[in-house]
Amino acid sequence: MKGTFAEIKKIASSELDVVSVSRPCFMKFYITAHPVDSSNHLSILENISRFINEQNAAIIAQDVFGSCDLHKKGMQTLTQLCGQLSWPVTWIEGDGSYGRKLTGSQIYAVSDGNVKPIEMDGHIIGNTFEDEDAIYCFLGDLRPTDISQSREKQTSATLKKIEKALKIAKMNFSHVVRTWMYLNNILAWYDAFNKVRNKYFMNSGVTNKTMPASTGIGVANPAGSALITDVFAVKPKNEKVQVFSVPSPLQCPAVDYKSSFSRAVELVLSDHRRLYISGTASIEPDGKTAFVGDVKKQIALTMNVVQAILQSRNMNWGDVSRAIAYFKDMKDSHLLKHYCREKALPHMPIAVAHGDICRDELLFEIEVDAVQIHPY
Repeated sequence: MKGTFAEIKKIASSELDVVSVSRPCFMKFYITAHPVDSSNHLSILENISRFINEQNAAIIAQDVFGSCDLHKKGMQTLTQLCGQLSWPVTWIEGDGSYGRKLTGSQIYAVSDGNVKPIEMDGHIIGNTFEDEDAIYCFLGDLRPTDISQSREKQTSATLKKIEKALKIAKMNFSHVVRTWMYLNNILAWYDAFNKVRNKYFMNSGVTNKTMPASTGIGVANPAGSALITDVFAVKPKNEKVQVFSVPSPLQCPAVDYKSSFSRAVELVLSDHRRLYISGTASIEPDGKTAFVGDVKKQIALTMNVVQAILQSRNMNWGDVSRAIAYFKDMKDSHLLKHYCREKALPHMPIAVAHGDICRDELLFEIEVDAVQIHPY
C-alpha cells in the first residue's frame, strides 16, 4: 500500500507479526510476538530482540502477557539480550491461572524519530518521539507507589502520576488518545474505579474534550498493586493532525453507563490515519450484556461490533495493525480462530491473553488498532 509519503508493510510468521509504517524521516513498527517453543516461553523475548537488532530500531514501550512468576526471569532475559532497558515494560498476568507461561508480547518501536526517555523516581516510565506532524508519548508500567492504600486512592495516585509524566513530556490529559487500565481483581471494584476516573477526568477537563479510547481488563501484576496502566498521547504540530471520537454504530456510548472513554478514537496525520478501538465486548445497544453463558455468540457479536466501527471509517479487517483478545477462560481461545476461519477474515496480528472482563458474565473482549494510508 503506497501513498504520497507513507508506506505500510506487513510481515507475518509463526513467531512475529509486524506492521511497519515508513515515513520520510523514520519507520514505526507494531510488533506482536507469539509463543512457539513450548519448552522455553521466554523465547518470545529472544525473537523480539533479534528483530529489533536487525532493524536497528528503538523500543518505545512493551507489554508482556504471562505469569507473574516469570517476571523476574523475563526482565533479566530482556536485560541480557538488550542491555539496560530504555523503555517501560508492562507485565500483566495474562495466563497466570493456567501455569507458568507467556501467551504473547506487543511492542511499539521506531527507527530514529528523536527518541527521548521519560524518567520518574529513577525509573524510565515512557518515551517520546516526533515527526513532522506531532510529538508522540508512550507511557507504561505506571502504578501507585504505595500499594497499602485503598484501591480508590491507588487509582487517584496513578492518575496523578500519569499527569506528572505527561507534564515532563510537555503534554497534559487533553493530548491522551488511548489508555489501558489493567485492574487487579476488577470484578470487586470496577464501579469504584469508574467513579474515581470520572471525577478525575471531570476535574481535569477531559470530559469536555475528546475522551480517550480505553481498555479496562482484570489482570494481576508483579507489584501487587490495584492497577497498572499504559498511556498513548499525541501533541499535534500542525492543523493537518486531527484527533476525534468515533461512535460505535451497534453500541451506546460508554458514558451512558458512567464509564469515561470513547468507543474509538481516530488520529489523522498528513499521510496516514490510525483508528484506536477500545476494548469491546458483547454488549447490546441498551448497555446490557448479550448472550450470557454463550462464548461463541459473544465472540460473534463482539466481532460484528468492531467490524461496524471499522466500516464506519472506511476500514476493514485487513487494516488491523494490532489487537489483543482477552478470554475469561483461555480454553475458549480457539473459538476466535474458528470464527476468523469461518468468516474468511484475513490474518491479523492478535495477541491472546487471559483476563476477567469488566462484568462477570462477559467471556470475551477484544481491542483493535487499524492503520490506513490517508485516502483524501
